[in-house]
Amino acid sequence: MARRLFPGAWLRKRYYAQVRFSYMRMKYLFISWLVVFIGSWIIYVQYSTYTELCRGHDCKKIICDKYKTGVIDGSACSSLCAKETLYFGKCLSTKPNNQMYLGIWGNLQGVIKCQMEETIHLDLGTELEPRKEIVLFDKPTRGTTVQKFKEMVYGLFKRKLGEQGNLSELVNLILSVADGNKDGRVSLPEAKSAWALLQLNEFLLMVILQDKEHTPKLMGFCGDLYVMERVAYTSLYGISLPWILELFIPSSFRRSMDQWFTPSWPRKAKIAIGLLEFVEDIFHGPYGNFLMCDTSAKNLGYNDKYDLKMVDMRKIVPEINLKELFKDRHCESDLDCVYGTDCRTLCDQSKMKCTTEIIQPNLAKVCQLLKDYLLRGAPSEIREELEKQLYSCIALKVTANQMEMEHSLILNNLKTLLWKKISHTNDS
Repeated sequence: MARRLFPGAWLRKRYYAQVRFSYMRMKYLFISWLVVFIGSWIIYVQYSTYTELCRGHDCKKIICDKYKTGVIDGSACSSLCAKETLYFGKCLSTKPNNQMYLGIWGNLQGVIKCQMEETIHLDLGTELEPRKEIVLFDKPTRGTTVQKFKEMVYGLFKRKLGEQGNLSELVNLILSVADGNKDGRVSLPEAKSAWALLQLNEFLLMVILQDKEHTPKLMGFCGDLYVMERVAYTSLYGISLPWILELFIPSSFRRSMDQWFTPSWPRKAKIAIGLLEFVEDIFHGPYGNFLMCDTSAKNLGYNDKYDLKMVDMRKIVPEINLKELFKDRHCESDLDCVYGTDCRTLCDQSKMKCTTEIIQPNLAKVCQLLKDYLLRGAPSEIREELEKQLYSCIALKVTANQMEMEHSLILNNLKTLLWKKISHTNDS
């Protein structure tokens, strides 16, 4: 009846419904297209970034070409380039010129690190110099005797590490590592590989600290490519998300997530003790003092027994070398006097030059990193004392009177407090 009485109203209602349906459909189509477009753009950008970051094929080609022409040699060369029992796995690179991959070597797993062209590294001079592949393996030259090579290595260590009474022992240690095929002699190609590797702080540290439990073991090398022990957990927090999720998670929320996924407190305490022991190893060790210039959680890991293992030591540099770097650096403010993220000096405004005294010792930087890590979930009976000691540690300055005594006292107090709490548990 209503349709017969008001046919126009009914038609208009039907027309408006069709228009509304078409509008909604167009809206959802547009949103779907926008999502696909943005998603495709993100994937393209990430793929482009990935292809730039992950250049393992180029790295292998450069190294194997040098090996096959007899320029370089090393304990990993035959497996990488001839037998092909060492190959690149998952790409872990974060910078194009520092290639890093999971490596499979027979039945063993490791991490392959390879330096590409234009790598910036701490050289012997006072500036950061570009390191080109074309001059990588130019030393030692043909005709260099073993004795002359020893003198070259000794001179390198003297400039990097300063006057140390036992540098000759370190030279002999390097020669034993350089003898890749263990035939009792170092060939010219092996010497070229060793010389290139000694320019890299991480390799030098692995050799110096090869008997320390918190330093990854060197598995082999070829040219300036080297294979090191794989660490099971590659962050203090033990969580790794797909890159697509990382893009949409705010940094503040990610920090909260990190705290949720930490191990149990006794295990965190054991990891922290390991980190404090590593600080001891590099603080005025047998070959001088080394400075940690990037103490972020991503450079620290642990194994399945919750023993700390260093993941990346490329920004741990000899103090002597770092002072040379800062000595003549021009500055406008303190922000110009920074190496890595954590090694800072002051800008002398009267001279417009950086001073050479590093402001914070390694221990203070490590305690800053461990503060939230250890206080979250700490047992109530030690929380107050732990917080007090951590803040005393963070306040430690290089310029303080009797700094070395304070450094040792604070470090030992922290280790003792943590160890007493976990010594009776299975985690010890």
